[in-house]
Amino acid sequence: MNDTSEEIASQPAVWERGLALTAQARRELAVPGERVLVLGCGTSWFVAQSIAELRESAGLGETDAVCASEYVPRRRYDRVVAITRSGTSTEVLDALRQVPAGTHRVAVTAVAGEPVDTLAETRLLLDFADERSVVQTRFPTTVLALARAAFGADLSHLAADGAAALAAPLPADPAGIDHLVFLGTGWTVGLAHEAALKVREAAQAHSESYPAMDFRHGPVAVAGARSLIFSFGDVPPGLDEVGRTAGATTYRDDRDPLAQLVLAQRFALALAAHRGLDPDRPRLLTRSVVLTDAV
Repeated sequence: MNDTSEEIASQPAVWERGLALTAQARRELAVPGERVLVLGCGTSWFVAQSIAELRESAGLGETDAVCASEYVPRRRYDRVVAITRSGTSTEVLDALRQVPAGTHRVAVTAVAGEPVDTLAETRLLLDFADERSVVQTRFPTTVLALARAAFGADLSHLAADGAAALAAPLPADPAGIDHLVFLGTGWTVGLAHEAALKVREAAQAHSESYPAMDFRHGPVAVAGARSLIFSFGDVPPGLDEVGRTAGATTYRDDRDPLAQLVLAQRFALALAAHRGLDPDRPRLLTRSVVLTDAV
């Protein structure tokens, strides 16, 4: 096993450790009535998108998600939450430096003592979910599990669903797939984007992601016999027929969406193995993007 596969397999146990921090997460993420901005880059941006939708749908207040490199301090927020596994991502640090005075800043990170700590008033530290891998798996899913619990979700089923996803057959034979489409709705749109990123990072394969109903508005034209269309959460079942009509393989199950993401992660690794790639050493990627003045 490589580091990435071991970290994928650890997720049910790590989630349970994360849920022990629900009371702290409620204080940092779920104060009712606050206007909140959630920032991140790459995987953390997709996690931010899911958190924003979950928080608003829980009735806790207006919540936006912005890619950290695109943050401009135009809108007023009571709280800015920055998600950064390493605590060193340049764009996240730069965004926090722009946050207006008087705004409460929260860092959600896996490593203590990094530069993000000096830019936030409070911190949610998930060091037990840190990863050796460049490709993120258990840190983002643990952040999402903890946020969902803080917003009031019942996650008593989550670890069992995650274990089932680790034991389940893959949704298709990787030898027959070279194009993946991930669909989500509501908070699982962020999961769809994250799954597609995992395939690109680990397997260097063609992958796309969309809000589910938008799939018919153009993207379906690319689907064919070597496509896998993977649905997260409550994607309308009729879209499976749309995919099959295009000649694609379709997949959905009734597990928790985070468990579905575990299966998508496993497929990304299986596709990497089929292509002779090492997911622990993804092409052109590093654990943290730290930009120099010359960039």
